[in-house]
Parts: sequence; structure tokens; C-alpha cells
Amino acid sequence: MADLPWLTIIGLGEDGADGLSAAARAALETAELVLGAARHLSLLPRLRCEARAWPVPFADGVPLLLAERGRRVVLLASGDPFWFGAGTSVTRHLAREEWTAHPAPSSFALAASRLGWALQDTTCLGLHAAPFSQLRPHLAPGRHLVATVRDGAAAAGLAAYLTGEGFGASMLHVLEALGGARERVRSVRVDALAWEDIAHPVMVGMEPAGEGAVLPLASGRPDGWFESDGQLTKQPVRALTLSALAPRAGDLLWDIGAGSGSIGIEWLLAHPANRAIAIEADPVRAERARVNAARLGVDRLAVLLGRAPAVLPEGVPDAVFIGGGLSQALLEALWARVPAGTRLVANAVTLESEALLARWHGAEGGSLLRIELADAVPLGSRHGWRARYPVVQWSVTR
Repeated sequence: MADLPWLTIIGLGEDGADGLSAAARAALETAELVLGAARHLSLLPRLRCEARAWPVPFADGVPLLLAERGRRVVLLASGDPFWFGAGTSVTRHLAREEWTAHPAPSSFALAASRLGWALQDTTCLGLHAAPFSQLRPHLAPGRHLVATVRDGAAAAGLAAYLTGEGFGASMLHVLEALGGARERVRSVRVDALAWEDIAHPVMVGMEPAGEGAVLPLASGRPDGWFESDGQLTKQPVRALTLSALAPRAGDLLWDIGAGSGSIGIEWLLAHPANRAIAIEADPVRAERARVNAARLGVDRLAVLLGRAPAVLPEGVPDAVFIGGGLSQALLEALWARVPAGTRLVANAVTLESEALLARWHGAEGGSLLRIELADAVPLGSRHGWRARYPVVQWSVTR
């Protein structure tokens, strides 16, 4: 078997062999097999060993690579393989001593250097295999965004998306084949993009501007951001609920009786590493939750169709919210299922549900909060207060 590490991951730029470090060149000189996309292999035409194109989709190539253990193998990737690249897709299957890597400047670094933007203050997104709606939480005037896109047609599609969201006045910078002989950088207002000769590989830089609505950062976003049939945790109560749930980076939420999905969506908006599973018994509402999540850029919301406690996700959550379907059976099932340290928040509107939460608060502790809100409404030629239904909220750590 070859000495460890047997795999070398080499980041390759558009300048091909000219941009490689001495260590990367040495790895290629001693390789028995070089794997990479056809475009990458074309940038290194004078290889001394066997060269094999990586299949599409990318995941299909991983078992083929693992079958080559025992040989000296080089995997070619774009730029920095561990910055929106192929690196972790491969190394998660390997022990740390099995591989080494020689990155090149990432396409994001090259784009920032061409535009004169501070990379640490720039939002970087991989949209080559993701929906444009992932931009939505980041669209705000004065921001700098850089994203990978699949090809020239995708760049045009991105411009159409931005225009549809009210950001047609944004400046779009189209950066083609960065770092190579074919490099070209052009800028245009989004709603004026008409180029049909945008060449792959392509990056885009965006400076949002226009009349589009900006998604607030604070939890408790206005209700208008969520399509609903009325089954929606309203804005003030949602803000208090998210505060009680206390999302932390990387946490998993179970949103039971999700309705429009607003709680799970705001949980995901709190941090890009957060995860959420919505459990909803009504198929129309479940689909609406999916649509809301995708439109607001958090399509990673998983939606489970069914009624708890008969239907609960696999694994264990860090937090649970009960917005619908509250019952003695559900609380008993959750209490038996979730581990110590799990945060649980339940909202109740009916007298029967209030009594249930009061009993559980008496037995298990936690905090019991009565939320009473009133809105100013016309009263003749003046205004008066119209009370909403009060909400009782129980929050507890298991």
C-alpha cells in the first residue's frame, strides 16, 4: 500500500500548471492516477500518469476514489477545495492521515481582489447548485455579495430573480474565468443585463439597490413575510417564543403543529448552521411551510407530514416548540423521548390547553407566561383598544 497520505487534493486555478506550488507539482510528478473534472484535466495536458474524469453528479465519484486506496492519487478541485469546494465531500470519508491538500486562491478571493472589496465584510454564497432564494436574507442596500453560479444562463437567471424581488437597480459584476487568460470582468445594472456571451466558469458580485423589501434581522419578522391561512404564530408572540426557545448555533428544533412554518423558518434565519424539522398534519399547510421556507432562503427546513405524537422525527432535538396539537399524550411522549437539557416551549390559547400547561408547570417547573395584547382600532371618529385572545406560554428545560 502507498505511504500515507495516499490522496493529494490540489486546488487548480484557470492558470493551470503555472499557478501550482512546488509541492503540488511534486505530487503530480509522482502520482499514479489523477482524477478531476474534464475542465480541470484540460488545464494540465501533459500528465505522466493515468488521468480519469470525475463523474457527474459529484457524489458518484466518491466510491470510485475510495476504491483506489493503495495508489498515489491526485484529485483536482477548483481554487481552494475547502471554501465552497469539493474538499469536505471527499475527506469526510477518510481518516485525517490519508490525505493532504494544496489549495490555490479561491474564486471568492480572486473576485474580491478584482472588485476591491474586503472579503471579511463580503457575504459569500455558493449558488452553482442552490436556489437563488438563498440570497433573500442578504439583500440589503450597502451590502457586498459574491456568489458562484453554474454558467452564463444562470447569471441571467439570477438577474431576473433580483429584478423580481425589487432589486433591479442593483449593480451586478460578472467575473469570468478569473485568474486565467480568458479572464473578463464586466459590470451592469441588474435590470439591464442582456449579455449572451457569459463564459463558464463565472462568479457574480452584487451591490443590492432598489425598492425591494429588506428582511429584518430581529426575530419576530412582520407577518406579511409568511403566506398563511391564519394558522400563524403572530409577530409579537413569535418574537417572545423565539426568545424563549433561545436558538444557538447548530441547534436542531422540532416545530410541532408548524402551520405556516414561521417559527422553524425564523429559527433557521437565526444562524446558517441551525436545523429545523416542521411537523404538520395538514398537507396544504405543510406545503405552504415548504414554500415559505424556500422563498425566504432557508429551504433546508425539513417538513414531516403527520400528527404528533404518532409522528415524531428520528434523533433528538435541542429544542421543541408546540404551536398546535397540544395534548397530555404529546407532552408525555416528548418528556419520555427528549434528553435532559432539551428546551421546550408550548403556546396555548384555549382554557383546556391553559389548564394542561398549568398542571405541567406545577409538576415540572419552568416559566409560565400569560401574553395579553391589544391593537388600536377605529372607534367612531376616534380609536380604542381591541384585545386579542391571550396566549399562555410554558417554557421549560427538560
